Order: sequence, then C-alpha cells, then structure tokens
Amino acid sequence: MTTVYTGVPARGPRAKARALAPPAAAVAGLGVCCALVWLGDPTTPGGPLPVCPTKYLFGIDCPGCGGLRMAYSLMHGDWAGALHYNAVSLVFVVLLAWSGAAWTLGRLRGRAVRSWLHWRRTPLVVAVVFCLWFVVRNLPFPPFTGLAV
Repeated sequence: MTTVYTGVPARGPRAKARALAPPAAAVAGLGVCCALVWLGDPTTPGGPLPVCPTKYLFGIDCPGCGGLRMAYSLMHGDWAGALHYNAVSLVFVVLLAWSGAAWTLGRLRGRAVRSWLHWRRTPLVVAVVFCLWFVVRNLPFPPFTGLAV
C-alpha cells in the first residue's frame, strides 16, 4: 500500500487523529504480539510458543533464531541477553523503531520523512547481512559456536 502524502501538515484534532490512526494500529498490533511473547516466555523450554522450523528440521540456526527470546529479554530490560539471543535482530528492532517514528512524523507533516528504508542499497545490505549472519552463527568452531542459541 502506498502512503499518499498531501503536502499539508495535519492540523486540528480530527486531521491529527486521522493521520495517527495507521501508526496507532501498528503499535497496537505490536503490543498484542509483545503481550503474547511476554506471557509465552520463550526462554522456558517446552512452552506454548513455536520452535523455529529450521532449527527443528535441520538442527541449524536461521537468521531469526532466538528472535522471540531476544524480544522477551528486551522487554525485561536485559540488553545483554537480547544481544546474546540475536544481535542482528536487536539492531533491526532499533532501525524499525526509527522507521516507525519517521513514518508517524511524515503522516503528521503531510510529507515523507526519509529513514533507512528509503536508502537505495537497503535491500541489498539487509540481504547480505542476513546471509552472513546465517553462515557465521552456524560455523562449528570457536568463537562462532558462542553465537548459536
């Protein structure tokens, strides 16, 4: 879906509410997902949250393995634990927060606010980072064995 920016800032309570509705819906959805992760406690083995299919079927860590545990640790203020479970996903959480703030500000201003998602080489960089993370965290010798979760 393409966001149409009018070039006119949102003025007045109705215009601001209309501009903030999609970001508020996204935050609400994220809040529901965070509540499920909080209640499911992915750090406890055998819990209600699903196991990564790649890890289950092939016994290797995919680029997203440890993402739920990273989110759980982050919600509990355990930055070291979050970094241990999935360092790349932690960086992407910060980048996506930046993008969400830029999107919200752009909707209020009536014009796009550029973020890292608008950079020309973003798709290539993301693909390379994920491929490298996939390979590096599955190398079977130290110090890379410490990256497995």
